[in-house]
Amino acid sequence: MIEISAADGHVFSAYRTEPPDAPKGAVVVLHEVFGVNRHIRTVTDAFAAKGYMAIAPCLFDRVKKDVELSYDDAGVAEGLDLARQVGLTNAIADIQAAVDAVASAGKVAIVGYDWGGYLAYHAANMVKGLACASIYYACGVTQDLYGKRKIQTQLHFGSLDPYIPFELVVQFRSARPDVSVYDYPAGHSFNCEERDTYDASAAQKAFERTLTLISHNLEGPPPVTLKNAGSYASAKVEKKKKQASDDLGPPL
Repeated sequence: MIEISAADGHVFSAYRTEPPDAPKGAVVVLHEVFGVNRHIRTVTDAFAAKGYMAIAPCLFDRVKKDVELSYDDAGVAEGLDLARQVGLTNAIADIQAAVDAVASAGKVAIVGYDWGGYLAYHAANMVKGLACASIYYACGVTQDLYGKRKIQTQLHFGSLDPYIPFELVVQFRSARPDVSVYDYPAGHSFNCEERDTYDASAAQKAFERTLTLISHNLEGPPPVTLKNAGSYASAKVEKKKKQASDDLGPPL
């Protein structure tokens, strides 16, 4: 764990993981209402293993330190209360500080889950220094039918999520062609391996799509080699040469 100072002087903790080699960029991971727990640390480690500096800021630190809540009703209730106390403005300030803290690694992506997904969606338009955003099962996001995205954004939803009606996802997808919206035959928190709603297939597909988004925006798309490109280029040159000689007119 490291400590980061926000612009207003608030000092908070963050879980940071270094990649095995020189970083290809950085990923900021935003936690659910359960805090920076084992699941979030595992996710952060997974991004680091792919070559990125990865960091998960403890966004509850403004209200309560060292929060790791259980997944039962009591944990959900406490987490939601902490989220309300922190509020959007304070969370954005801490996210900005986290982005600044890893900016030396290169371009920065943001990934959020549940409450963290809601924050990541707004941070994409409010935080400076972000290249792209990937958001998982964020409540409240599907109501944003008209806002303009400043960076490339993708959303991941479970079509069986009881907290986010799938008809709202369909409506959002139709209204927002500027956002990549993916759905999976899974429930809420399908990416969390510690919950009974975990869906390995959905989690893997979403992770692969998130990695593609991040690699393209942080590293650039891979070079594409066209099949028979050399022969094609040669044929084009020869054709042009023939046309040029035909334009000389009849021989004298």
